[in-house]
Amino acid sequence: MSTVRGRGGHEESAADTACAPAGAPGARAVIALRRLAAVCAVTARAAPGTLLLHMGLSLLVSALPVVTAWLMKLVMDDLASGAPGTLLLPGTAMACLGVTAVVASQAMRYARAELDRRVGLEMQDRLFAAVDGFVGLGKFENPHFLDRLRLAQQAGHETATHVAESILGVVRAGATIGGFLGSLLLVSPAMAGILLVAGVPVLWSEVALARRRARMLWEVGPVERREFFYADLLSSVEAAKEVRLFGIGPFLRERMLTERRTANAAKRAMDRREIAVQTGLGGLAALVSGGGLLWAVLAARGGALSVGDVTMFVAAIAGVQGALASLAGDAAQGQQTLLMFDHYTAVTQATSDLPVADRPRPLPTLRHGIEFRDVWFRYSPDLPWVLRGVDLYLPQGRALALVGLNGAGKSTLVKLLCRFYDPTRGAILWDGVDIRDVDPARLRERVGAVFQDYMQYDMTAAENIALGDLTVLAERHRSRERMRHAAQRAGIDGQLAALPRGYDTLLTRMFFTEEDKGNPETGVVLSGGQWQRLALARAFLRDASTRRELMILDEPSAGLDAEAEHEIHASLRSERSTRTSLLISHRLSALRDADVIVVLKDGRVAERGNHTLLMAAGGEYARLFTLQAGGYQLSAGEAPVAPEEAV
Repeated sequence: MSTVRGRGGHEESAADTACAPAGAPGARAVIALRRLAAVCAVTARAAPGTLLLHMGLSLLVSALPVVTAWLMKLVMDDLASGAPGTLLLPGTAMACLGVTAVVASQAMRYARAELDRRVGLEMQDRLFAAVDGFVGLGKFENPHFLDRLRLAQQAGHETATHVAESILGVVRAGATIGGFLGSLLLVSPAMAGILLVAGVPVLWSEVALARRRARMLWEVGPVERREFFYADLLSSVEAAKEVRLFGIGPFLRERMLTERRTANAAKRAMDRREIAVQTGLGGLAALVSGGGLLWAVLAARGGALSVGDVTMFVAAIAGVQGALASLAGDAAQGQQTLLMFDHYTAVTQATSDLPVADRPRPLPTLRHGIEFRDVWFRYSPDLPWVLRGVDLYLPQGRALALVGLNGAGKSTLVKLLCRFYDPTRGAILWDGVDIRDVDPARLRERVGAVFQDYMQYDMTAAENIALGDLTVLAERHRSRERMRHAAQRAGIDGQLAALPRGYDTLLTRMFFTEEDKGNPETGVVLSGGQWQRLALARAFLRDASTRRELMILDEPSAGLDAEAEHEIHASLRSERSTRTSLLISHRLSALRDADVIVVLKDGRVAERGNHTLLMAAGGEYARLFTLQAGGYQLSAGEAPVAPEEAV
């Protein structure tokens, strides 16, 4: 598969950069067949029995109108011949066919719904298995890929069943057309040929319209996503405070409506084109039907056709035209759906954003240290360098702190160490082994981390902690004890135990469990500091259950008050004493006891040393530390505030 350079210099499949449908007719046909084969394979694998049942019922339903038309011919001929005694058999058969049609239609509707459920489950599983398989963060921080992922979720939910239904619709229509054309051939071969030829422009026009509609949907996609973005801002809990504080609701609403009007204009133009084309096709169909009916009446008057022949002829013309329209519509809908299926295949068939060695090297036990050797990094070739020739050495069992202004490259360095990205140039060595030669999963098993952008999971408190080590969910007796121990280390145990249902309290008001439906107040929203402690508890649980040789603490106390911060850092200092640590914090007082402090500036190492040496050097670290400490010092002549005077 051809590749192009993606974000961060990594390779992405050409499918990732596919745009609107284009290409020569032959190439489009080959691509469409490949899409069709992929969808059929997914459908057959997900629900083979249901698919066969649906196909059988579809063929049965498509044959019923033809059989009914023949029975009606027999009835009309018998009535015209004046022999009513022979009406019993065809009349009974028609009644049975009516019952069969009702039962088969309902059974087919159920089979279609079941197919939708099973195939939707299969496609959703395949999609998110592919997403979970991406090793790094490159795709998740790529706006183009995120847009495609959202479209893939929409397409994956309904594409397979829509395509399957379109295929079966084509099969049904084809069987109906074949049956009625066969009947017409017996009455008038010329009229059968005319109907067949008249159906060609119908099919061609519907397919062309489907292609135009798919292109229109692609073009309005960004417009609709912007509309959804503004709508989400107007309705989300996270944005509600600022929207009301700044009074920006009308501004956002107008932007949302502007995007909606733009999308509506494109869809309106497409609808008008479809109406014009289909009106013309309807006129052609009426002309053919009228001409055929006139011929049949004249032929019957001349004795060339019986009354039953005329009845069947009329039914055949209506049946063929209806089936042709259905066939064209199903084919067009199937093609349009297949075009949208590109988003799904682009995600599920995308290459990894990070290369993984076919034969990864084992990761040795960390005995010496971790080295950043002339590391350069930027997120894409057209963006500036974030790291520029960084050389660092983190000895085993020591604590190294990173200091720098926002944008200095501290968090990027952590991403490289966890191998969420690879360096653009240079290497990161773990006891001399390049981490690019190691299985990323094995590397991450040795790393424990608390990130500044920690997650808040809309689950129970127990589940929020258990996500650090899912094995506790299977340990009925020891799990709660282990979770409480981790929570105690994070200083959150007492607060969780005091919740309405203790550790089993749902930490959200967005949705509830079955038990919560009668009591909507059961859901609890934690404060930022409490969520941060919960994230620490999750990390502590994970750290206690596996062999972690490197601990990364990226702003682990940013949301805590002064007393809580002191307690957390005291606990973390005891944790750091037994392992290698990388620390990041804007509160320099939390880093002063680190063995080595490294100052990053503009992506380069500007200073390194311990707190005492760096303060004596009077450089960037001393400036930042003094600036921050000055906020806590009393001005000359300023008296301390008595406790009772404090607000």
